[in-house]
Amino acid sequence: MIALIPFGATRLCAADLTGPVVCDGRYPHHLQGVCVDEDSIYWSFTTTLVKTDRDGKVVRKIPVVNHHGDLCHHDGKLYVAVNLGDFNNPKGRADSWVYVYDARSLEELSRHEVPEVFHGAGGMGFREGHFFVIGGLPDGVEVNYVYEYDSEFRFVKKHVIESGHTHLGIQTATFAHDRWWFGCYGSPPTLLITDGDFRMLGRHSYNCSLGIEGLADGRLLSAGGECRKDEGCSGSVKIVVPDETDGLTEQKRKTN
Repeated sequence: MIALIPFGATRLCAADLTGPVVCDGRYPHHLQGVCVDEDSIYWSFTTTLVKTDRDGKVVRKIPVVNHHGDLCHHDGKLYVAVNLGDFNNPKGRADSWVYVYDARSLEELSRHEVPEVFHGAGGMGFREGHFFVIGGLPDGVEVNYVYEYDSEFRFVKKHVIESGHTHLGIQTATFAHDRWWFGCYGSPPTLLITDGDFRMLGRHSYNCSLGIEGLADGRLLSAGGECRKDEGCSGSVKIVVPDETDGLTEQKRKTN
């Protein structure tokens, strides 16, 4: 059970968690990201957008265009990074957008083109009235990029993270507890941590490439999942806390 305590705007707070929250059902494509509001969890499964309650029971789901990536919640709306073109193409053959949905009904409200996201929009976060979009990266590029937009999706600035190369760029993003957390693919997967101005604070071998979201009291949600042939893909989240050595670590259960 996830209890509620106010955090920033409206976010879940994990007062106690006896195990991962598993999203009901399996889906044709893998989990790309998660976000929360005060009483729901939202899951982007590439071609399916799912809303569940705090226990993972499906409240609503809709089919969406391929490729819906990581998402964020703000002011009753879901913002999803979407690429309709090629990811990771050195010549920039992406077709990058942000799709906006009503968080209550999952009704599509608007679309915003973000052509500056040169290698394909794959994820996004929100901070202080602005949206920040991340995405793909070709082989051989030793930095990552974050594209900043105002509340009307007017382009503001391209930020450079001196991260070293990460496989296919950055997949998931959230600003929480005064820093940015970025999940990346790789073998092993990579977690990048920066300050609010995208200066590197740490690079760790932690897998939050399927979703990362801030909670209250210094905690975060980290997503996972698996795909099985002929069965589809699953999704789950667990509570994690910052760790100086590993970047993030699963919160230990309290024992009497």
